[in-house]
Amino acid sequence: MGLPMHPVAGGAVSMDTLSSKAALMRESLQKSQTITDNIVSILGSFDHRLSALETAMRPTQIRTHSIRRATENIDRTLKSAEVILAQFDLSREAEAKVLKGPHEDLESYLEAIDQLRGIIRFFGNCKGFRNNEGVANHVNSLLGKAVLKLEEEFKQLLSLYSKPVEPDRLFECLPNSMRPSSGSHGDQADPSTKNHGDSKTSENAVYTPPALIPPRILPLLHNLAQQMVQAGHHQQVLKIYRDTRASVLEQSLRKLGVEKLSKEDVQKMQWEVLEAKIGNWIHFMRIAVKLLFAGERKVCDQMFEGIDSLRDQCFSDVTTSSVELLLSFGDAIAKSKRSPEKLFVLLDMYEIMRELHSEIELLFSGKTCAEMRESAFGLTKRLAQTAQETFGDFEEAVEKDATKTAVSDGTVHPLTSYVINYVKFLFDYQSTLKQLFQEFEKAEDANSQLASVTMRIMQALQTNLDGKSKQYRDPALTHLFLMNNIHYIVRSVRRSEAKDLLGDDWVQRHRRVVQQHANQYKRIAWAKILQSLSTQGLTSSGGGTGIPSDGGNSSGVSRALIKDRLKTFNVQFEELHQRQSQWTVPDTELRESLRLAVAEVLLPAYRSFVKRFGPLVESGKNPSKYIRYTPEDLERMLGEFFEGKTLNEPKR
Repeated sequence: MGLPMHPVAGGAVSMDTLSSKAALMRESLQKSQTITDNIVSILGSFDHRLSALETAMRPTQIRTHSIRRATENIDRTLKSAEVILAQFDLSREAEAKVLKGPHEDLESYLEAIDQLRGIIRFFGNCKGFRNNEGVANHVNSLLGKAVLKLEEEFKQLLSLYSKPVEPDRLFECLPNSMRPSSGSHGDQADPSTKNHGDSKTSENAVYTPPALIPPRILPLLHNLAQQMVQAGHHQQVLKIYRDTRASVLEQSLRKLGVEKLSKEDVQKMQWEVLEAKIGNWIHFMRIAVKLLFAGERKVCDQMFEGIDSLRDQCFSDVTTSSVELLLSFGDAIAKSKRSPEKLFVLLDMYEIMRELHSEIELLFSGKTCAEMRESAFGLTKRLAQTAQETFGDFEEAVEKDATKTAVSDGTVHPLTSYVINYVKFLFDYQSTLKQLFQEFEKAEDANSQLASVTMRIMQALQTNLDGKSKQYRDPALTHLFLMNNIHYIVRSVRRSEAKDLLGDDWVQRHRRVVQQHANQYKRIAWAKILQSLSTQGLTSSGGGTGIPSDGGNSSGVSRALIKDRLKTFNVQFEELHQRQSQWTVPDTELRESLRLAVAEVLLPAYRSFVKRFGPLVESGKNPSKYIRYTPEDLERMLGEFFEGKTLNEPKR
């Protein structure tokens, strides 16, 4: 803060100062303007010079840019050339491997083919290369040669490792229970020993298909096939595989024992020979489907993995002739003349086709195998149809059997034992028969169908036996014959599975029929002789029976009549003994009960008659001429009845 000044004097001083400062500021502004003008002038001069410099440098910049682009183009060209040259190097390497062939180093050979394919793709995309078409043609030619050599290698390798499978090796792949016990290739166990009611046993058995081609070779064959397919050689692969494998598969079957037989061949065969061949065919079908075809399917699946167009087609082409070979025999049997003995082998054949159904469906899946699949299923249907028709033929044949050879001793007729054994054997096939019935009449209960068929056969048999019984002149033998045969039927049913199906009512009803025939036999055979032991006609109307001590006539009883009655009894009994000891009751229990039933009627009557009237004869001459037998003698002789003795056999 300044000292106080005089007002007037102070104001004058301030004005001078301000003026002075203003003058200084004006001078400074003028200098700044001058400087600014100078700087603007200098900058203007620089701008002019820079424009001139830029104009002067433009040609240089253009040349530099051109040089840089040219350098870049050269670099790119060099790099492209390097890539192209590398392809040529690869081509030369691949060509050397191709010329060497695939045999020594297949893996390297396959790499060379991949390289050639890569080179073709490269030059196909390399449009700027003037000679790319010529190079591509050369490489394509080389690739074609390489694939031809590959084809030859595929053929040689497949042929080298494709050998027929020996039967013994196939048998080792079977479950123990299925292996032949003898050295004969085609033989298997007697079909009658098989439990046909338990088909699950064979279905669940473990089969181990053989390795038809060594596992270490399959990847190589797979790679070869893949390369050929990529080269468009589908048909060549198919032909090589079919020609090689189909003949090997057929040879395996022929070594096993499979042979081609026509319907005419089958018709000419003796039944025993044909039956053995059918048993073998069943064995062959199981081996073919579960081992050989399953093994072939495995080879196809592995060799043509990822090549769907070939996998099913190759399997189909390889197996076609073998399937036809096997099915043709089954067709020949199904279409051959029907006869009762063929029913069981037809059921065996139907059973194996049913067992293999799911495996055939799985192995022969797809369109290419449709015809074989349908052929197999068609055979199953034909076998079922023929078996059912044979069933009907059998029922009719039983009812109409016109065998004239009557059994002279009244025993069980061969037809009866044949039919009963036939029916018992049928029950070994219960599950198969039920399945067969359902093929045609699915609405009905299979159990009731089987029961109905069995009852019809039994009824047909009884109808026939009734007819055969009328051949006997002796009515007693007629009833003995019917008693024997129906008893045999009832006993056989009671001891078999047929009892559960036919039921207790059927059994009881037929047991009563047996008893009725036994009673009829007893009445007819013994009525006459029992009449000779009757008191009827021996006494006077007064009914006296007293016997005088002198042995003469008394109370109306005639000694002569008693003697006549005893003589008649002796003659009749001896005739009955001679004749009926030749008759037969084969069942021991039935024979004893029938003898007992006769003895219970005859012996008391004889004892009573001899006791009552014997003294009348014994008091006369030669009593043993009339009372020839004691009750014990009769009982012993009754024990010789129904033994089926011949006329020349001595009496006991």
